[in-house]
Amino acid sequence: MGEVVRRIGLSLGADICWPLCFEHIMRGLDLRIPVGGDTVRFEVERVTIEPFDLQQPCRYDLVVDRLTHWYHTSREWIKKSILMNDLYVFNNPWSVQSNEKHTSYCAMMHLGMPIPPTWMIPPKSYEPGNPDLKPTLARYAKLFDVSKLGDKLGWPLFMKPYDGGGWRAVTKVDDAAAAWKAYEESGKAVMHVQAAVKDYDRFVRCIGFGPQTHCVLYDPDAPLHDRYTTRPEADFLSPADREHLRKVTLTINAFFGWEFNSCEALHKGDVWHPIDFANPCPDSQVTSLHAHFPWLVKAYIRWTVFCAATKRKMPRNLDWAPFYEVAARDLPYEDKLDAYARIADERLETARFEEFCAKHLGHLDEVAWDFFGTSEAKEAVRQKVAALFPAQEIEAFTELFWSRIGDWRRQNPKAR
Repeated sequence: MGEVVRRIGLSLGADICWPLCFEHIMRGLDLRIPVGGDTVRFEVERVTIEPFDLQQPCRYDLVVDRLTHWYHTSREWIKKSILMNDLYVFNNPWSVQSNEKHTSYCAMMHLGMPIPPTWMIPPKSYEPGNPDLKPTLARYAKLFDVSKLGDKLGWPLFMKPYDGGGWRAVTKVDDAAAAWKAYEESGKAVMHVQAAVKDYDRFVRCIGFGPQTHCVLYDPDAPLHDRYTTRPEADFLSPADREHLRKVTLTINAFFGWEFNSCEALHKGDVWHPIDFANPCPDSQVTSLHAHFPWLVKAYIRWTVFCAATKRKMPRNLDWAPFYEVAARDLPYEDKLDAYARIADERLETARFEEFCAKHLGHLDEVAWDFFGTSEAKEAVRQKVAALFPAQEIEAFTELFWSRIGDWRRQNPKAR
């Protein structure tokens, strides 16, 4: 019995703004949380990249990972630390490594989600040097006309890499000539061809962080800094729609072990069509999130503190059987979704998390609201802008994003 320290590691790449804000607010909270007779406090450090012994201890209880999806050294250190040292990390590194957009489409189609019809096509070209390639293609590769998929799926359609990558090489294809051009330009990438949801009335991105969700009306045609619109959630979602998107997002996240992920969905008629939902390292930058950025920083803090304080156990593998058992039942989709969401809420400990936050993090809103009015917060914004924008645009865009955070403060007094 006594004081116990939980060490939180931030495994970062180009992230600048949210870690600075996370660290400042954690210091302002100065948490001392009673757990099991002990008093738990927290120390936050940035994880360095260096050689490691596979049997060396890990100094962290929890790591917030922003590198696993592309930096292999950090990914392998994290995997070692989970297996050898009982480290907790979000997201599951094996799932991030192996489950790309193609897998997520297949799994959620099986669960009954109304994903637009999607095909995979072989790549246009191949890496040279494989002696087996020519005989394999000569014997088994069938010639195909990519434009015929447009006749089958309807025009327009979308061609995009099967494994995603932040809007990389996503092409809207309007006719046969455009289909062939996009395919010729796809090179060695394996591509999906997906039917468009024509005449949709809303494009919403739902961010999920643990049991927390936040829905944003999204404009994919706008510049990056304006894609997350500033319209209040109540303006574009009914309570029923918001609850539906919460269930969809948490189902996907719990299925794949992605505690931090975002789901894009298009609304047409009475149906929400999930179209892009394998994003287990979603954008966390103020330069795109602006007015939504304070919510995200607070979500980081709540889920991190909860998992570290309670020593939440890291699932080392994925268990899909309960979802598949529900999928096999003769039920309407909405009833299945309710059942999937119950599994997700159980796995994410939603009730326990909400009780924990109410008991121990009730002052977070006020501390964060105060912080996002300080010069330190504005400097975090400026540093991220300076890393991305030309010198002549730094001041203008710093003021733009800072003014949107100011709007958030005015619309959410003390963020209550």
